[in-house]
Amino acid sequence: MILSRRIKRYLFLLLLICFLYLSGVFHHLFERDFYDDFHYPYDGDIEPFVEKLKNNVTPEVAPINSYQFKFNKPCLQKCSKVQNLRLVYIVKSSPDHLDRRNAIRSTWGYEHRFSDVEIRTVFLVGTGFSNHLQESLDKESHKYDDIVQGNFIDSYFNNTYKTMMGLQWAVQHCHNSKFYMFVDDDYYISTKNVLRFIRYPTNYPKYLKEPMSHIQMLLKNRRPKQVDFELEDTVRLYAGYVFISSPHRHFTSKWYVSLSEYPYHMWPPYVTAGAYVLSRGALIDMHYSSFYTKHFRFDDIYLGLVAYKAKIEPYHCDEFHFYKKSYDKFGFKYTVATHGYGDPKELIQIWTEQKSLGNA
Repeated sequence: MILSRRIKRYLFLLLLICFLYLSGVFHHLFERDFYDDFHYPYDGDIEPFVEKLKNNVTPEVAPINSYQFKFNKPCLQKCSKVQNLRLVYIVKSSPDHLDRRNAIRSTWGYEHRFSDVEIRTVFLVGTGFSNHLQESLDKESHKYDDIVQGNFIDSYFNNTYKTMMGLQWAVQHCHNSKFYMFVDDDYYISTKNVLRFIRYPTNYPKYLKEPMSHIQMLLKNRRPKQVDFELEDTVRLYAGYVFISSPHRHFTSKWYVSLSEYPYHMWPPYVTAGAYVLSRGALIDMHYSSFYTKHFRFDDIYLGLVAYKAKIEPYHCDEFHFYKKSYDKFGFKYTVATHGYGDPKELIQIWTEQKSLGNA
């Protein structure tokens, strides 16, 4: 009887230890403090190197990382002849999501949505799929000329490559836009609200709800239509839904991260990767800062690391929804982005209704 009780205790302790191990509790005990002891290669001030790279000058320290993608489909003419380009949608898409891309082309990605605002849309894809799918993609690219295809395997854990290919493409072939919005292909976007947001991000949507009082305070005796809250070109905007969170240490998680991969108890602040806006200054600086930031497999975390090293603070806006916002016909008035629209029919239906209400 006594032996049986001891065996039960030992088994219970063994199961408890296994549970604690698998849940990552022991990992947390050995984490380092992000706020007191953060170092991530390259370990040092990268600003002088970034400035030299931007000016085609060789820096004293060679880059430790390089995303030099070759474009199978470079989409070279998308931005080259456009004057006063305001916004470029850079949509991360899976090669087999033709129906989603077509829905986006006819809704929020439609380039001529507003006659007085120059907007462009491209779709990012990789390689490594069947010849049949590649042939279909070739036909699609020939028809729409909006596919940017890079030489990396298109898979979930290569999303960082897809994102950095988008930055490289924009810097090399579309550097004349004021703003860039990176979006997954299962999002609802209101282009009208994106344009409103980038016009005055620090007071969106408040300035739309009480425009007269704010205008009277800033510009006396001027008509509302004359007011233009325009960001200066030097402003580095990296905006969306900002997270401040900890790494997943339990082994069963899809997002498990070991201590050897990342030893700190917190991530740097980062914007969820489904939908975020970059100003031209932020895009260029983050592109070149990535040359001195070790690769990381989660794209939102990697951009957070790059932004942290580039000294760009992410800007949070509640109207970027990383989840599927509960739909209400009159509740999307100020929504910029919301996740969960992988069904093209649903996207078209919601967008059409919001457009009729003047919200899209």
